[in-house]
Amino acid sequence: MVDAPADLRSTWALVPLRGLEDAKTRLGAELDPEERLQLVVVMATRTLAAARDAAGIAGTVLVTADPAAAELAATFGARTIVQRLPGLNAALREARGVAVGLGATAVLVLPIDLPAVSADAIGDLLGDAAAALRAGRPLVAAVPDRHGSGTNALLVTPPTAMEPAFGEGSFAAHRAAAAAAGAIFVARGGPLTLDVDTGADLLIAEARGVGTTSGGGTTNGLGVGAGRDGHGA
Repeated sequence: MVDAPADLRSTWALVPLRGLEDAKTRLGAELDPEERLQLVVVMATRTLAAARDAAGIAGTVLVTADPAAAELAATFGARTIVQRLPGLNAALREARGVAVGLGATAVLVLPIDLPAVSADAIGDLLGDAAAALRAGRPLVAAVPDRHGSGTNALLVTPPTAMEPAFGEGSFAAHRAAAAAAGAIFVARGGPLTLDVDTGADLLIAEARGVGTTSGGGTTNGLGVGAGRDGHGA
């Protein structure tokens, strides 16, 4: 168990983004490259804006290998580091190190593929975590995906209380890691349980009315034009 106390007073968001053109390749069957790029930019923009505007978020670190993504992050006041090591978990450890160096007492991993992300949704997650804090114990709060297997958001205080374990079955892995660290574990539902990995996810996002249109032409709720089969996904 780490010695530092759990503390949410300086929570930093960690936003991993491999690259604007490289992200969401699993949507290749539903969206052509231009549509997929548009989707990624819309979602990254929404995520960075939500982190910037959320009460309780002191700052944002974007970890990426894409100069275009770094330029986008800068417009929202986010700090950017160049990903040096392969793999999502390694990238998050790099970003965490930067955040801790800037005074972070907690870190919130926030992927860019959550169509219902908002400052309010982030604030609600932080509020639930604050209500669960207990003196002398680390705290981990996690939002599962809609299938209950993946992790869509991960809050850890102190930041090094446990290591990120994103990948298949990550929600259970994070719960187990929290237990091993002696941390309080908070599981939260709500709007952040929806992520966009497949065409079906896009349709669900549209049906729920999340996201915004980008203007011009027919778009679905995420601002993406009709896909190859003539549907929004």
